[in-house]
Amino acid sequence: MNNARIVQELQFKAVRSSGAGGQHVNKVSTKVELTFDMTNSLALSEEEKERISKKLASKLTKEGLILLQEDRTRSQHKNKDVVIKRFLALLTDALKIPKRRKKSRPTKSSIEKRLKSKRISSLKKSNREKPKLE
Repeated sequence: MNNARIVQELQFKAVRSSGAGGQHVNKVSTKVELTFDMTNSLALSEEEKERISKKLASKLTKEGLILLQEDRTRSQHKNKDVVIKRFLALLTDALKIPKRRKKSRPTKSSIEKRLKSKRISSLKKSNREKPKLE
């Protein structure tokens, strides 16, 4: 994955932000919307696109677009930087290949320890029974 090439393919749109902020909010477009067309991306291989589409299925639109929004700060530039970092973190996380689990066997001492504790708890429970009168 080539981050610089991916960042070039990103599209941004500045929108008026909602929420508190008084008059400032009504005249300045500080909210940033990031759009990434994953299906037509040249920066990603087919294998990477497939992995991303599986992992980020809930975040993809029907057209294969990834949409992210950011409006935490009152600065459009800061919001743009934050949304790019979020997007790149999202992609790198989606492209991580999980390690395969190696099968392992319990050690001899752990097996003995487990059996010993089972015997002890079994004795405890058998001592709770009412005594048999014969």
